[in-house]
Amino acid sequence: MTQTIDQHRRYFLGVAAGTAAVGLGVIGLARGETETPRSSAANASFGTTKQVRAGVLDVGYAEAGPATGPVAILLHGWPYDIHSFVEVAPILAQSGYRVIIPYLRGYGSTNFLSSETPRNGEPAALAVDIIALMDALDIKKAVIAGFDWGARTADIIAALWPERCRALVSVSGYLISSQAAGNAPLPPAAELQWWYQFYFATERGRAGYEKYTHDFAKLIWKLASPQWKFDDATFDRSAKAFENKDHVAISIHNYRWRLGLAKGEAKYEEIEKKLAAAPVIEVPAITMEGDANGAPHPDPSAYAKKFSGRYDYRLITGGIGHNLPQEAPQAFAKAVMDADGGA
Repeated sequence: MTQTIDQHRRYFLGVAAGTAAVGLGVIGLARGETETPRSSAANASFGTTKQVRAGVLDVGYAEAGPATGPVAILLHGWPYDIHSFVEVAPILAQSGYRVIIPYLRGYGSTNFLSSETPRNGEPAALAVDIIALMDALDIKKAVIAGFDWGARTADIIAALWPERCRALVSVSGYLISSQAAGNAPLPPAAELQWWYQFYFATERGRAGYEKYTHDFAKLIWKLASPQWKFDDATFDRSAKAFENKDHVAISIHNYRWRLGLAKGEAKYEEIEKKLAAAPVIEVPAITMEGDANGAPHPDPSAYAKKFSGRYDYRLITGGIGHNLPQEAPQAFAKAVMDADGGA
């Protein structure tokens, strides 16, 4: 396919079990793995998180595993937090990985160093944040894995900074996009899936999200993972991260930016131009999908050719939704190790 891929928007085709990925370098085509969905243990915790100044942020992050091990950086999405990986991290740590799980800008204990810095949610800014974090922690190269906003950020780093990426794991595949692609109209049924994006485009939507952040995020969790039976304690553990004073501003800017309703920062223009060209990802990669993902997501055949190196697509069955790392931690951890194993 030659169209520009606008992940989480242009291609709203549900993943069909057994759909074969196409393109060069594809191995293990649409291999299904089953994991029983269940609520994550609500009392599981990372313990004390750490802080480090990196770029424009004071980044809060959890860390597990040996300090000298190969590094795996795990990136959460919206509206989730680092606890999406609370069961993935111990698996990787026990396998010898140094695991770093940062709060993205606008979440948890990650805060801006200056009140003058724009509360910018554009994709390029989030990717630069992670490069700055790697520099601050003296991490030369890492396996980078994530879902939702985290997957998009991981994809960007793999595409534009391949020398910093040992391997990639991306839930829902190739999520690199642009404002131009985001402005293309979709069929009505697909547009309906993006109701919150249009809600956020209005001042009423911003005010509504600010007033009902907790309830709004919980609704998104239910819609995106309709078969995941998480309990209130599990949700509330993550919801604390949304109390960050910049969370609403970052969230609203991200979705308005996608529709061309908000400007980005000039310093990211060159990066966004490169991303608008939908660059091919050359590093070893595994893309994943849950068979019960209720959030908009592209069909794997639509993006397979965007991966030119060693590549595998995995469909995780058993009622797994959008928050794949938390719903299927064994499968996600295995993907991280497998992607890295052949690097």
